[in-house]
Parts: sequence; C-alpha cells; structure tokens
Amino acid sequence: MLDPAPPNLAIALAITFAAGLATVLGSLLVFLQKTPNPRILSFGLAFAGGAMVYVSLTEILGKSVETFTGAYGHSHGFAYATFAFLAGLLSVAAIDRLVPNPHETLDPQDPAFRTRSRSHIGRIGLMAMLAITAHNLPEGLATFFATLENPAVGLPLALAIAIHNIPEGISIAAPVYFATRNRKLTVLLCLVSGLAEPVGAVLGYMLLKPFLAPWIFGTVFGLIAGVMVFLALDELLPAAKRHAGGHETVYGLTSGMAVIALSLVLFNV
Repeated sequence: MLDPAPPNLAIALAITFAAGLATVLGSLLVFLQKTPNPRILSFGLAFAGGAMVYVSLTEILGKSVETFTGAYGHSHGFAYATFAFLAGLLSVAAIDRLVPNPHETLDPQDPAFRTRSRSHIGRIGLMAMLAITAHNLPEGLATFFATLENPAVGLPLALAIAIHNIPEGISIAAPVYFATRNRKLTVLLCLVSGLAEPVGAVLGYMLLKPFLAPWIFGTVFGLIAGVMVFLALDELLPAAKRHAGGHETVYGLTSGMAVIALSLVLFNV
C-alpha cells in the first residue's frame, strides 16, 4: 500500500523541507519593512485554510477509512478512522492548550507593539518561536506521510502549509528584529522553527517504521486529517477574519477548496 522506496522518501522529505522554509520567507518580508496588505493576507490565510480542510476531509481521511476497511471491514474501518480523526483533533487541541500559539498583533507599526520595551518584545518573539515550533512538528508529520503515500495529495497540502507558514515567520521575525536589529539571529530563529517540520517528519517516521502495519497507516492518516482541520479552523480562518476588510475570508476559503479540488481531479485523470 505504502511504497517506502528511497525516491518516495526523498520527494516527501524535500516537500516537507520546502514547506518549513516558508517560515524564513516571513522574516525576509519583515526586513523589507513592508507590512503585507491585510486584505491579501486575509485571502491567503483563508485560501490555505480551505485547501487544508478540503484535502483533509476528502483525501486524507478517505485514505484512513480505506486502509482500516482493507484490514477490518467497512463498518469497523469507518469507525476506527473516525476515532483516529477525533484523536487528531484532541491531540493538537492539547498542544495548543499547553503551548498556545500567539495570536496578538506583532506588527511593528502597531502603536500597542511600539510602546513596549525592546526586551519585552524580544521575549514575545522567543515565545512565538517556541510555540510555532511546537505546532510545526505535527504539520511536518502530516505533510511527510501524505506525500509519502500519494504526492498528488501531499503537494497541495504542503502548499497550503507553506502559505500558512509565511505569516508565522512574520510573527517570529517582527518582534525579534525590532528588539535586536540582528538579521542573522532573526533568520536563524525562523529557520529553526521551520526546520521543526522536517524534523517532526523524520522522527515520526523513524518511530513508526518498525511497526508499519495497516492499522498504523490508518491511524496516522486519521490523525493527520484531524490535526489539519483543527489548525485551519483554530488558526488560519480566525486570523484571516481579523485581517479581512470585506469578503476576503469566504472568497479565499472557497478558492482554496476549488483549486485543491481541481488539482486532485487533474492528478487523477
């Protein structure tokens, strides 16, 4: 079912690595001192959210059902996939509870941002980096396993995560650069956070590799679907709504779903 051949592994690692590096792109945007157009940012975040929800519910969760069904029959297979999906929702909710992802404004042009001391702003940047790094670990695992099983599913998911990682990079780089004016340190912290995705992928794969079996694959795909849906609903769509000036959120959401749907049709023709 899952081909662990080196070419597949290389593709999966490369795509996961590329998605993680999008965090560094956020730091470069901060250096240019150009605040992203809020309406474009809103559309992009909602686009990523729509893409992640669609591919998770139509493809990745379907792979979980298919895998469990092949091993245990339809009724049990659907139930086990559903439990894995719910476990994914609960696991990332627990991570979010223990290490909340920062949602406050981190725009250096914002008056509330500028009135704080540089040392306090630096601590905000460090906490943002640690929180985003923790959230990047399951994202990397999701991208890697989805691509390893089917690049046609993993590639659009990686694109959605990459779009999502750009504003995360900004949320790390803006306070760190404002506090230190050190470009190398700013890029390094964004890079460390982004590399959490391929690290999470490799660690997850190495831990699961000795136990590869249908129920493992079904569980992983169910968990991935739950994690991605939670991240989209908890982070991407609320952030998109905060930056929206009109209907950008719903336009981005539906556009993301439509593009992913059409891409999957083309991949399966």
